[in-house]
Amino acid sequence: MPVKSKHIILALDLGTTGNRALAFNEKGELLVSEYKEFTQYFPQPGWVEHDATEIWDSTLAVLKAVLRQIDTHKIKGLGITNQRETTVLWDITTGNPVHKAIVWQCRRTSDRCKTLSEHAPTIKEKTGLFLDPYFSATKIEWLIQHVPDIQDKIDKKKIRFGTIDSWIIWKLTGGKTHITDASNASRTLLVNIHTGDYDSSLLKLFNIPKTLLPKIVESSGHVADTDPNTTGISLPITGIIGDQQAALFTQCGLKTNTVKNTYGTGLFIVTPTGKFPLKSDTLISTIAWKLNGELYYALEGSVFIGGAAIQWLRDELKIIATAAETDGMATQSDNNNGVYFIPALSGLGAPFWAPEARGLLLGLTRGTSQGDIVRATLESLAYQTRAVMDEMSKIKSSPYSSLLADGGAVKNAFLMQFQSDVLDLPVHVPKITETTAFGAAGMAGIAVGLWTVESFSKLNTIEKKYTPNNPPSANATYKIWRRAVDTMIQNC
Repeated sequence: MPVKSKHIILALDLGTTGNRALAFNEKGELLVSEYKEFTQYFPQPGWVEHDATEIWDSTLAVLKAVLRQIDTHKIKGLGITNQRETTVLWDITTGNPVHKAIVWQCRRTSDRCKTLSEHAPTIKEKTGLFLDPYFSATKIEWLIQHVPDIQDKIDKKKIRFGTIDSWIIWKLTGGKTHITDASNASRTLLVNIHTGDYDSSLLKLFNIPKTLLPKIVESSGHVADTDPNTTGISLPITGIIGDQQAALFTQCGLKTNTVKNTYGTGLFIVTPTGKFPLKSDTLISTIAWKLNGELYYALEGSVFIGGAAIQWLRDELKIIATAAETDGMATQSDNNNGVYFIPALSGLGAPFWAPEARGLLLGLTRGTSQGDIVRATLESLAYQTRAVMDEMSKIKSSPYSSLLADGGAVKNAFLMQFQSDVLDLPVHVPKITETTAFGAAGMAGIAVGLWTVESFSKLNTIEKKYTPNNPPSANATYKIWRRAVDTMIQNC
């Protein structure tokens, strides 16, 4: 029986491996969802690229597929959430990218970051971020230096930069609107998070003209309309927010005593910190969102390889055919048989920040099975989460009572139970699984008066709880894994 709806909020979830369009009603119920993967490119070790045109084509395809299945007269707004630091430069005269998009995972600018190391403390103070290839600034600079004939076009103000939100909004509006929101802008290394605006000294440091940059707008508000010649209907764009901030908004809202982890391509452990950024030597301080003229902040541990390690087992090692198989394979033995995996397939992010690190499988014997390797891979996700949360606990004044988990890997019962054991905390999985998309829908719906922040937060309920079963054993194996990571980093 179709779900009845008075109002509809659309969401575009522009991920690292694929794009999804969704429609929710006023009760937060999912009406329709369409998804399409796009190609990952690895031109050199440590380099990761996307075809921005393919991203646009897949976005438009899934959006139109959803529009065909709903009553478009009931649409109140469109929210957009996206992979954040991925960098696109495009020519506004042709409407085409000048190069493949450089993905947030890409490490090609590691050497450039080293040459700027003396500026790292100032960058951390201003932006809340580490001087790392993860963020957009050195990616923009690399493109400016390596794309033929681009400087002349920049001088003529024909080139624009955007993270994926900006690129897709520019395309959706027929090239009329070049914007980003505060959450995405704060991931560029170009924004002073204390003011929420671009910093002229950082632009000069990275040799980036301000003419390339999108206007920074609020995360919730009617900021643009789609071009009906492109989308078939004029849709109000009323929400923009980076993917991890979107999941945070769904899971935690404004509650500063909560913490969530999104188990996606990477792992993103984030906690709200209210209207003031917290300082950390190992974690990121970032803008969570901008609402009603006020900036809200979060503390984040960004782990580069999460679900991507499962994809690696599937696509490169051919150990599994689907991610779902890993749950059963991990439980073939009642322990890890001494096998550990450090998933530094794109360096190590938080809390280690070792861009030169490379992945390691440890403890292999003649009897090591595929199941042991699968289990070690899943356990590495839980260990990385523990490493980040240990750092958060040093900064936050009150202890966490649970971890709120979302993302594709929450379907893996072994991983969720092991995560609970490693943390010695309950792990709660929400009923709404599309938390990033729902967060974008929340921002869009709040902008048009469909929800308040408080009423939206009540729509997110817990479906499953995991409680600690064997914390001493998990703690012991974590210590072994952590010693291995520390040794590897010392030898990088």
